[in-house]
Amino acid sequence: MNPVDLYIAQFPVSVQDVLNRIREIIKFNAPEAEESMAYGMPAYKTHRKPLVYFAAFEHHIGFYATPSGHSAFSEALSQYKQGKGSVQFPINQPIPYDLIADIVRYRVEENNSNIR
Repeated sequence: MNPVDLYIAQFPVSVQDVLNRIREIIKFNAPEAEESMAYGMPAYKTHRKPLVYFAAFEHHIGFYATPSGHSAFSEALSQYKQGKGSVQFPINQPIPYDLIADIVRYRVEENNSNIR
């Protein structure tokens, strides 16, 4: 098993399902992204630049898309607890998978535009 598989496997099945779905969304919308572990969580890069990260906690899923990824979606994310480059999706509420996909696509375009 790779490190991301091991990370996901440590959580209850219900949380694994959420993490696997987020992972699939990232891989689908950023197929060229490199998957690794950073800061103790699954991490994705394109063009050697951070794309997004995610992590599970007791009561929420943390999603990290750098400050620019969060500021671009500030209105849609306003209902969630946030930090400078992070957002917390409560585990006991529906996870906004479509929003996560939108943010990933935005970050891919942002990283792509920074290499031109």
